[in-house]
Amino acid sequence: MNWTMPRPVLKVVAAMIGVASLGAFTAGILTAPPRGRLPGERLDGVTGQPIEARDATPLVDERIQGAPEPVALTEEEKARLEAEKLAKAEALALAKVEADKGAPAGPSPSAPIVAAPPEKVEASQPPPPPKTEEPLF
Repeated sequence: MNWTMPRPVLKVVAAMIGVASLGAFTAGILTAPPRGRLPGERLDGVTGQPIEARDATPLVDERIQGAPEPVALTEEEKARLEAEKLAKAEALALAKVEADKGAPAGPSPSAPIVAAPPEKVEASQPPPPPKTEEPLF
């Protein structure tokens, strides 16, 4: 079956489709709501005063003031930090010597292993099964 139409009928159908599309476009423009207002804009189109945020702070103060100056350490703090560094270095050296000897890294195997006391388990009834009428979710 061959679906052909004469050329004048095709022109009429194309014209009807074009008129329908232009009509829908025009109806959309005419029935569109008026333009919305921006925050602070009045109904008459005049803008209001800008809002000043008194408690606003910038995300990072370094962008405005620059990097903060380094805090000077006292002699006591310097000595304490140096002692901590030495203690860490000694602990690492001792661990390395022990590892070279082949000793295990943890507690000695002859040391008794003490387990934590078990939590008190109440011998209460188990929770009731869910009702079949209620959904599982």
